[in-house]
This record gives sequence, structure tokens and C-alpha cells, in this order.
Amino acid sequence: MAENTLLEKVLSLEGKFQSIQDQLSSPDVMSDMKKFVQLNKDYKELEPIIKAGHEYEKMLSNLQSAKDILLNEKDDDLREMAREEIAEIEPRIPDMEQNIKLLLIPADPDDGKNAMVEIRGGTGGDEAAIFAGDLFRMYQHFAERRGWKLEVTDQAPGTSGGFKQIVFKLSGEGVYGVMKYESGVHRVQRVPQTETQGRIQTSAASVAVFPEAGEFDVDLSWDDIRLDLFCSSGPGGQGVNTTYSAVRLTHIPSGLVVQCQEERSQLKNKDRAFEELRTRLYNLEHQKYLDGIAAKRKTMVSTGDRSAKIRTYNYPQGRVTDHRINWSMYNLPVFMDGDIQECIDQLQIAENAERLKEAGE
Repeated sequence: MAENTLLEKVLSLEGKFQSIQDQLSSPDVMSDMKKFVQLNKDYKELEPIIKAGHEYEKMLSNLQSAKDILLNEKDDDLREMAREEIAEIEPRIPDMEQNIKLLLIPADPDDGKNAMVEIRGGTGGDEAAIFAGDLFRMYQHFAERRGWKLEVTDQAPGTSGGFKQIVFKLSGEGVYGVMKYESGVHRVQRVPQTETQGRIQTSAASVAVFPEAGEFDVDLSWDDIRLDLFCSSGPGGQGVNTTYSAVRLTHIPSGLVVQCQEERSQLKNKDRAFEELRTRLYNLEHQKYLDGIAAKRKTMVSTGDRSAKIRTYNYPQGRVTDHRINWSMYNLPVFMDGDIQECIDQLQIAENAERLKEAGE
């Protein structure tokens, strides 16, 4: 039976799960932080699979017992109870099987990480910068709804408002697994604040989302980094332009450059810039992974193709449309206020369907 095969797949992982459990309590492993971190990650990935497998096994056992009673028992009351149990269990089995199939497919290894987000105003001049500011506020409100922490690393304000560019870090539970769907070009259609004739204009901003690199993900040495200090030009009050608190780091082997000027403390800016540099270096490798799945997942929901137009925000019609899944919502003000979860849910459903197809299910 297909369900027995599925159950066997889950139960075959129990030995590995128990082994990881035993290793995590070993003094030798606890003294090796890199190994401990990896084992802890493996444990968290396997735990929901094993739990779902046990629930599924119990449900199948209860279903078989109820069928046996219905087949062999003479007592009418017991037979009626068995019928009710069968009627309750059978509709739940397909959903449980679908869930286990998804759990058995390896997830993006970085889904559980924090995320670094970069928004850049694109075509459209001042209006593009204003729209980039609107997107930032949208993510700011979304982060508040999710209980995530948001820290701005760097920003370049637009001349008429918004941002030419803004970089920020989002910290919380499974941030990258949610925010990865936002990578790409976001297009807006509206009458700009700078337009005097009332004409609708199309502008764009690009969003790039990177998984934050952990301490053990990238071997980064200060010997490979050039440190430059300069006066901050961002917000911060008196003294912001007179102290060398802003930090610019250049990774000499790759040429990557990051800077941070949001904190008054040079040391805090230095730490934030180092985190971002490590993340951007890690993303160079992560991009190869994204390119690898791009050909398989036609929905392109998480391929990292940041040149692709993923969404249009049409203000005259009050509509937002995600082009990857042909999904629309006619309540744009609510969406721009951070209520974007429904769209992300639909993107995740589409990707799950692609993952099942990819796995041959």
C-alpha cells in the first residue's frame, strides 16, 4: 500500500533522529560548537517529520481497528461508533499524507535564517525612490505583525522622499523562508507626487533578499578586509557629521563593498558591516543553489532572479498582482500597510506544488 511505503520512509529516519539526539547530549559534541550547531539544525529539520509520522501511524492504526470492528463485531452500538470513527479519520488521511510528502522533500537549507533585505529605487527617478520608501514601510509593518526585529544598516534618502537605496536586517523565526518570495522587481502604476498634470506613471524598485550567513557559514578573516572610516551623513542628530563613526568594509579577494552608518558607535557599525559582508559573500554561493532550482520550478517563486518583474501595484484600480502565480488582490491600501501574508501563503502553496512535482509525487 502507498501509505505503508510513505510510513516506511518516515520510520526509516528514526534511527538517524535518535542518533542525533544522543550526540547532542554528548560532551564531545557540546565542546565542538560548529558540529553542535549543525546537529541542532538537523534535529530541528527531522523533528516535525518524525512527529507527523507517529501521528500518521496512530491514525492508520485507529482506522484499521475501526474497520475490523465494523467487519467482525455484532454489537450495533460498537459498529455505529466504528462507522463514526471511520467517517472522521478517512477525510484526514490525504492531508496528512500530503503534509508528510512535503516534509520529506528537503527544504531550502536557509529557510530558517534571518534575512538581509536591500531595496533600490529603479526606473522612474524621484517617484521610484518614493515607491522604494513605500515598500520599506510595507515590510516594516509586516515585520511588526510577525514579531520580527528590523535593523537598518544603510540608507540613501531620495531627493523628494523615500530612498534611493535602503538595506536592513530582519531577525526572527524563519524570516528568510518567508521573505525570499519578495526578491525581484516591484512595479508601481500611479499618479506621482511629482506629477502636476495628473498623468499615471510607471516606476519600479528592486528588492533583493539574502539569507543571513551564520558564524560558521563563511570563513571570513579581517586579513582579507580593508577598513575605511568616514563621517556619517545619515540621521543621528548633532555630531553625526563630525565623528568618524561610519564604516566601509572592502573584501579584497572579491571586491565586495559594504558600509554602515546607522549607529553612533563606530564599533556597532563595524560589527553590522561585518555581518552584512559575510552575508553577501555567502549569497554568492547561495545564488548557485537558486540557479540550480530555477529550471525545475516554473513558478520562479524563489529563484533569486532579481531582474524579473514579480509584482505590480496599480493605484488607480486599487489592485496588486503577483505575476508568478497570477494572483490579485483589490485592496491595495491594506496590502501596502503590511498585510501581505495572503500573497505569501499563495506563493508557498505554488512552490509546494512545484516541489512535489519535482520530487516525482
